[in-house]
Amino acid sequence: MPRKPAATGEVRVIGGRWRGTRLPVPEVAGLRPSADRVRETVFNWLQFDIAGLCVLDAYAGSGALGFEAASRGASSVTLVERDRVAFAALQASCARLKAEQMRVVNADVVEWLREPSQTPFDLAFVDPPFAVGLQDALLARLIARMSARSWLYLEQSASAVLPPLPGWVLHREGATRDVRYTLLKRQL
Repeated sequence: MPRKPAATGEVRVIGGRWRGTRLPVPEVAGLRPSADRVRETVFNWLQFDIAGLCVLDAYAGSGALGFEAASRGASSVTLVERDRVAFAALQASCARLKAEQMRVVNADVVEWLREPSQTPFDLAFVDPPFAVGLQDALLARLIARMSARSWLYLEQSASAVLPPLPGWVLHREGATRDVRYTLLKRQL
């Protein structure tokens, strides 16, 4: 029988059909789930645009962003997580919620994005551990897999500088003491 991953805490889904559901936050180095207030703000920005989207939660961690999108009507959500403990917790949460529209992948997201795919993403959440930061290779591979009218959410340390992303326009951004979060819309 598989062992349950050790959890250091929980985050809750803020809205949609799984509103109030608690998700475990495993004890994994660098795992820093998006704060409730940040997620609430971002999903308020996206509230009329989530239903039916194909979503990627890169560096999924606790899966808070991906589960929030699925809870609010995304048609498919792919959670990519490299750490095996976090991956196991994501699988357990998907099984517990019977989240059939969600897929969990145990891989390094930069390498995983090299694989060919028939379905482009309409929304991508990119919230890497701050020590990793936003990598040029990740952004280049991810943008190649995004649909023509897609959204891109980036979460970085408050001191980080947003890299230039030609073809993308700033929709909204916000900051807390520790985090800068940005929502971009693709313009072709």
